[in-house]
Amino acid sequence: MLKSQAKYHLGQVVRHRKHPFRGVVFDVDAMFSNTEEWYDAIPEESRPDKQQPFYHLLAENEQSYYVAYVSEQNLVPDNSGEPVDHPDLPDLFGEFEDGIYPLHFQLN
Repeated sequence: MLKSQAKYHLGQVVRHRKHPFRGVVFDVDAMFSNTEEWYDAIPEESRPDKQQPFYHLLAENEQSYYVAYVSEQNLVPDNSGEPVDHPDLPDLFGEFEDGIYPLHFQLN
């Protein structure tokens, strides 16, 4: 039986370990739940293990805003104290406060 606990939580600001982007966690998969096509598009030497949490992020870099799907091993906490400017944030979260975004909607 796979037992997995997510290191990061909803509303937390994180950054990618290798690539220059950061984002806000808005969903977590206990293990890989994307398509095989998506996974196979990652260079083999860089492919993360599927048996770990994967995070859906409202992400930003210097050029754009997008949704990212990132393995736990490739994330680190963002301790900059700076808000993320993704335009979809207000749909899911309240105002940035004390380094996190509080959930703006009720979970089932």
